[in-house]
Amino acid sequence: MLTMYRPGGGWMHRMPAGPKLALFAVVAVVVAALPAVWITVPIALAVPLAVYAAAGMGVGEGLRVLAGQAWALRWMIAITAAGQLIFLGLEPAAANTARVAAAVLVAGVVPLTTPVSAMLDALERGLRPLRLVGVDPARVALLWMVTLTTIPVLARHTAEVRDAQRARGLRPSLLRGTLPFLVVALRHADDLGDALAARGIR
Repeated sequence: MLTMYRPGGGWMHRMPAGPKLALFAVVAVVVAALPAVWITVPIALAVPLAVYAAAGMGVGEGLRVLAGQAWALRWMIAITAAGQLIFLGLEPAAANTARVAAAVLVAGVVPLTTPVSAMLDALERGLRPLRLVGVDPARVALLWMVTLTTIPVLARHTAEVRDAQRARGLRPSLLRGTLPFLVVALRHADDLGDALAARGIR
């Protein structure tokens, strides 16, 4: 979700990343804390509508972005709904699924209106008190940035391994793909380590 930034000139785009993260963390927690009753469903659905309207975006845009890029979240919501339906019944399942979906949609406003660089700066500022216990905020921010840039690279490598197996007439499988994926992942990690070392980062 952190790669979904959409440029804009609204007040939410201009809002500093730190206060924005804090605000939407509170909103998401409040939505998640709604009771598991039928009235929760319309309330949970109304919250994202209001948030996206305040951000100057239609909720449809947020749904399109989430549907196109946050595929893992869709599966998480679907699995949560199925589990709730089986073990708790229809009413709690509907309410809890609405809460999770609303919290995800509300949280999605932050990456939609905040560049990754601004979030990294906010993270580094927020971690400054941890200097007292020996934590370097700049290194933590760097680690997060490296992680963010590595995820799409590894996803691309996974697709390349799968396509190579298909080109050889093999049926793609987790067992056959694990070793080639580990090889390319370790090669990427080695190249990344060399690049960081060349910039004086160890």
